[in-house]
Amino acid sequence: MLTEAQTRILARLSEFSESLETAWDVPRSISLPGLAESLGVVRSALHSPLSSLEDENLVFTRNAHVIGGGSRRRTVVHITKNGRQELEKSGYSATTVSGAKFGPVPDAVAMSGRIEEFDHITSSISDGKSIVLSGLPGIGKSTLAGAATEHFSDMGWTIRWASCNLDSDVSAIGRMWLGENSPSDPSAILSAASSARTLLVIDEAQELHPRHVATVSEFLNEALSGTSPVLVVVRAPSPFGELEGYHDYRIGGLDIESATSLLPGVGEDSARDIIEALGGHPLAIRLWSPEEGIPEKAEAIQEYVQSTVIRRLSSDGQGSLDELSLSPIPLEISEMASEEGTFELDESAVLRWSGEAVEPHHLVRNVRRASWSSERAATLHSEAAERWSGIEGARARRLEAHHRMERGDDSDAIWISENIQEIVENDSSAAAILLESAVNISEDPAIRESAVNLALERGEVEIADSHISELPDDASRKLLSARSARMKGRSSEADSLERDAISMLEPSERARASVSSLVRLYDDRLPGTISKELSRSLKSRISEIDLSGLSQSDFEAAKLAIDLIRHGIALSSSDLSAASKSRASIERRLGHDNPRIALLDLRSRLAARSDGRASTEAIEASRKFIEECESPLDRIRIIHATLESCGPSPPDWLVSAHSEASKVPLREDVAAFRRLSAQRWYWRGILEPNLRLSHWNEAISRFRKAECNNAANELATMLARGL
Repeated sequence: MLTEAQTRILARLSEFSESLETAWDVPRSISLPGLAESLGVVRSALHSPLSSLEDENLVFTRNAHVIGGGSRRRTVVHITKNGRQELEKSGYSATTVSGAKFGPVPDAVAMSGRIEEFDHITSSISDGKSIVLSGLPGIGKSTLAGAATEHFSDMGWTIRWASCNLDSDVSAIGRMWLGENSPSDPSAILSAASSARTLLVIDEAQELHPRHVATVSEFLNEALSGTSPVLVVVRAPSPFGELEGYHDYRIGGLDIESATSLLPGVGEDSARDIIEALGGHPLAIRLWSPEEGIPEKAEAIQEYVQSTVIRRLSSDGQGSLDELSLSPIPLEISEMASEEGTFELDESAVLRWSGEAVEPHHLVRNVRRASWSSERAATLHSEAAERWSGIEGARARRLEAHHRMERGDDSDAIWISENIQEIVENDSSAAAILLESAVNISEDPAIRESAVNLALERGEVEIADSHISELPDDASRKLLSARSARMKGRSSEADSLERDAISMLEPSERARASVSSLVRLYDDRLPGTISKELSRSLKSRISEIDLSGLSQSDFEAAKLAIDLIRHGIALSSSDLSAASKSRASIERRLGHDNPRIALLDLRSRLAARSDGRASTEAIEASRKFIEECESPLDRIRIIHATLESCGPSPPDWLVSAHSEASKVPLREDVAAFRRLSAQRWYWRGILEPNLRLSHWNEAISRFRKAECNNAANELATMLARGL
């Protein structure tokens, strides 16, 4: 007859397919450390029951490569056919999880005790309450949260889980909850994520950088008005302080009886002494090793980790621990300078995994960081910066930048300014953190201007204003102030600041700024006919622009932009003569065989409509262009033009084409791309009416970030009327 421990082991192994028995790459969950972790016991507790199961041919072990675990092969465990039959005879039946899960939901881990805490959390959530679950690092907050989510998932609820790290912001939480194509605006995220019988979880909230705490706090406050309860898991003290409307619930160590289940095979008296010495702290108990004897009762958990857990590691283990503790974000083992010590760390229960990324448990990481002198920390960061400098890619630049900032050399701030663009394109949240650090160690106005520009691109107007106030009172500051004012809806103030700034610029810069302003004004509208008022304003501005100070190449680029606007105005007003004249000017500059000419002609065909709809031939020509177009940006633009020309019932192929085009990432540091992105979310709201509230909230947010207040206000009015 199976013992309880044997039944739990077989039940866990039965979740995995027989096909893994001969696979070279296997999940970490069937390795010995992964199995112990999921069962919630110390590694040594597996020895006896596994040995008995193997003797009875209910399981077998072999060496295999663990996915994400480095090159070294590890012992993994498989259940045999006899084991599956024996498990079935014991009366065990697998629980079917019916609710959908999104985000990095952790693997289910057996929870010891916590019945009272579990009942409190689940009953509160069932009543619609949102909760802040807090406690010391390693005390079991995430395990309890995971058990609660399993409970609700079994009841058919949808689970949306986000795990924070240093680089996380509201947008990152949205991507974890909703997928990579998530909106970035808080209201839009919550509109899409919140629904009946849905639980929203934010884990490891204390890992947020101070740069992003305020916006996430506002996001959490806004979430209270939604239909879904929110569970925030955070180490005490919380970076948010007290969240009004949330119910605070703090957990402590396990009681003796519950904690004893973490130490099967240990005598009752010894187990009691270990648990009392470690204050019932579950992570500390799992870090305990039988070779260590009974810990000193007077020793604090942090002292125990330093004096016992870390001290027993080999030099390789401590080296890998240093590298992982030094990193601002979890690393894949393949990214590390040396993986030699990671096997030991995993065997010692020091590591926590998220997919293939790994980091030390935060309790261990924090103790290790605190043990370094400032000189030692600077040396480690310098060595890490040097290593990452030899690796290509935006992620390597982000990690190199972090280590440069942490060592604190003035020269590193200049390096940040020169390399920030590559980081911005990959992760604007990380870039924002790095620029804040650079501003704090350098007086260079160019670095502060970069911080302002990025804050404005991210819609963080208050942060941008705090930096603008520190800049010299020159044309550049006025232009940035104009952008800020426009994003706050103060169009008259913005226009005045922009005029003053442009008048202060050199002729070439004045011309470029004037053309940029003209293009923004042209784009500041929703799809449809250009109003007569806007048409007059655009023509007036065109007549006032002086391009004489530009170089020949810049002159041609500026003239091309102006001709394209003239062509758009002419098509909107059905002025075929003006459209033909603008087209001829554009063709002279680009050449008759340039793909942009074909795009221009297609736009002209789509603009000619009968009863509000373009001809079947024009729409079919657009379909062919979309299928053959190699430029993602041109494809998106012509999809939008075709949608506008189709009336209220676009063909299915066009809806599908827009859905695919919506997955194409657009750079947020280019104003034209920000405007195109806003238009894309507008069309998503048209084509997906069930998600219109979320999509149009996102479009409004993006129009404002692109300084298109007219478009944002018009869409906000449409949305309000629709509601």
